[in-house]
This record gives sequence, C-alpha cells and structure tokens, in this order.
Amino acid sequence: MPLFRTPHFFRWIFPKRMWGFSWPEKTVYLTFDDGPTPVASEWVLDFLRNKNAIATFFCLGENVSKHPELFERMKAEGHAVGNHCYHHEHGLKVPKLDYLASIEKADKFIQSKLFRPPYGRMPLSYDRLLKKYTVVMWSWMAYDFDDQVSIEQILQSAKSIRNGDILVFHDNQKSFERLKIILPQVIEMLRDKGFTFEVITSRKDRQLRLTDRT
Repeated sequence: MPLFRTPHFFRWIFPKRMWGFSWPEKTVYLTFDDGPTPVASEWVLDFLRNKNAIATFFCLGENVSKHPELFERMKAEGHAVGNHCYHHEHGLKVPKLDYLASIEKADKFIQSKLFRPPYGRMPLSYDRLLKKYTVVMWSWMAYDFDDQVSIEQILQSAKSIRNGDILVFHDNQKSFERLKIILPQVIEMLRDKGFTFEVITSRKDRQLRLTDRT
C-alpha cells in the first residue's frame, strides 16, 4: 500500500526540513517536480491559470537550460520555483561532492532559496551543508508517476488532505497522462471544501511575511 501521507515521525528525524504548515486557514500548497517540460508543464500552467491557482515548481536545472521560456512563464504567472538538482540525482546513490555540485549547477539557472531532493532522499548530514536553502518535502504524494497505484486509490486518499499540506505532483512526460486525470479532480475536490492555494516561500521570507502580519 503506498504511503500517500508522509508518516509524522519523519518530521522528528529531519526537523530542519519543511513538511507542511500549521495554519488555521484552509490553505494547501500545490507543488510540481521535474519540469519544465514541453507539453506537460504547458498543460499544467494553462490549467492553473484557468483555475486561478498558484503552485511551486521544483525544477531540474537541465530542463530549465533547455526550456527557459517555460521557466520564465512559471515566474511571470505568479508561481514560485525551487531547485531539484541538475540531473535528478539520488542523494543516497551519488558521492556527496557530486550531489552538491549538481545543486549548485542548477542554482545558476534557477536561483531559488527552496530545494527539494529528488526521490525525497538525502542524508541527514546534508541539511547542515545546505544552509542557504529551505529543504521542502511534502505531506501528501499524488503517485501520478506510478501506474501500479490506481487513480481511484489516489482520489480516495486525496480526501485526507488537510490545512497546511504540501502536495506533490509531477510535470514530466512519464506522469502526464495520469496527471491530466488526477489534478483536475483533486483541485475540484479541494475547492469544494473551501481550500485555497498558496506558493511556498523560504523560512527567512516566511518570517518576514509573518512579521508584516503582526
């Protein structure tokens, strides 16, 4: 059975990473990994614009270098962007220096304070090495990339989404056909429940915003 909701004890093991938010408002955070890619990212951007929704895109440096116009469109339309490495390296399977070099190479194109490790896997010790980033994880996974998980299972699990959740989808070619089915139904379900959507900002920027509220 897939773990749609991230187990709470992960937050204890990796306390410096961002897993979700404790807001009283009915707000959730849409995120998309692996773009920008032609067709898939274009469709997502068109869909979000039509639904008046905003999201955070964790981009691969390689894809940004190939499709800068899509990357610029993400920012121009009010979405946030984050670093997702240059080649989608697995943090537990490549040497530390190679992994850090991939992040820095991607940063030249993306220039964001947000970072999400591909596959959600990265040694705990790296958190201290990435002080300039807010490492963003998630609290609910859509499994749009895994055709072994039925769409019915995914939509049933989406009923468990709650205030402050960070949701993960993928704007890559592998996930695209399933994403076109899953995303509209999840968005409709959340809107019917009164949820709104916000972008993710770094901890430093969020502290400034909270100060402005007081």
